[in-house]
Amino acid sequence: MSAIPEAFQKKTEAMEAAAIQPLPNSEKIYIQGSRDDIRVPMRKIKLGDTTSSTGIEKNPDVFVYDCSGVYTDPTAKINGRKGFPDVRGAWIDDRNDAE
Repeated sequence: MSAIPEAFQKKTEAMEAAAIQPLPNSEKIYIQGSRDDIRVPMRKIKLGDTTSSTGIEKNPDVFVYDCSGVYTDPTAKINGRKGFPDVRGAWIDDRNDAE
């Protein structure tokens, strides 16, 4: 097997580093799933204040499901050549409904 060309390696590393950069005014968080080993990815979005005739009104954060996988998680170690960790394997095995 031949070595990966250096230019390709550098571009790949840059892409993997960019993939975990945070999105503006939001933060990736996880909430506890139905099992101890399941973490549901969510995005906590910070809203700006609303100005009205009565003054400034603070808006609460909005939480939405985050389907980006490990991407945008600053703690993630992304290596597209090695693949991603199996985060659902035990859950699927315990259900006994898949081969």
